[in-house]
Amino acid sequence: MIALVCSQPEEGQERWTLQLLADKLVQLQIVESISRETVRQVLEHNELKPWLNKQWCIPPKSNAEFVCQMEEVLSVYIRPYDERRPQVCLDEMVDFARFIRDLVDVYYPMAEKLVLVMDNLNTHTLAALYEVFAPAQARRLIEKLELHYTPKHGSWLNMAEIEFSVLTRQCLDRRIGSRTELEREVAAWQAKRNEQAVGINWRFTTTDARIKLKHLYPSIAD
Repeated sequence: MIALVCSQPEEGQERWTLQLLADKLVQLQIVESISRETVRQVLEHNELKPWLNKQWCIPPKSNAEFVCQMEEVLSVYIRPYDERRPQVCLDEMVDFARFIRDLVDVYYPMAEKLVLVMDNLNTHTLAALYEVFAPAQARRLIEKLELHYTPKHGSWLNMAEIEFSVLTRQCLDRRIGSRTELEREVAAWQAKRNEQAVGINWRFTTTDARIKLKHLYPSIAD
């Protein structure tokens, strides 16, 4: 295991993760089965932590706008799945208007409404649709949307940001020599990610926020 973790990770991966190591050990028939926790304990005993990457973001204190938007997004995440109103998280993109058209007409044509969670950027506005499409087309698309914006300093509330963070840690946090190599590495990572059907088990709720992030809520005088 120590030799494996010190070797080059698989194509599409920037570093070894606990799950990748566990899967590889089984694939190489070194063990019949092994848990991520066992891998972690062995590596920690040898002071090896290839998966570790420290990041943090400090949100503002006592900010009513922040907590208002935060609770709005959290209220969306606890909704039960409804195929008529699928939830989609978006990050920055080159062509916001045309991507929205594809979501509505190609990916979710049967949906009554698309519930979108996105960062509050000046490029993520409904006005962008009028800059690209005829008024009737723009209005038709807008009528299919329900928008929710994350607060400033709150990109961690966007599940799309979480997925891109995983992509960065596992695949992109290294030197990649060309665009062709970049596309190949990302495609390999994406294929493996989709094959594993990896999801996000979101557990942070409004109740949690009001306790753990109490310092962000304005003090209300009696």
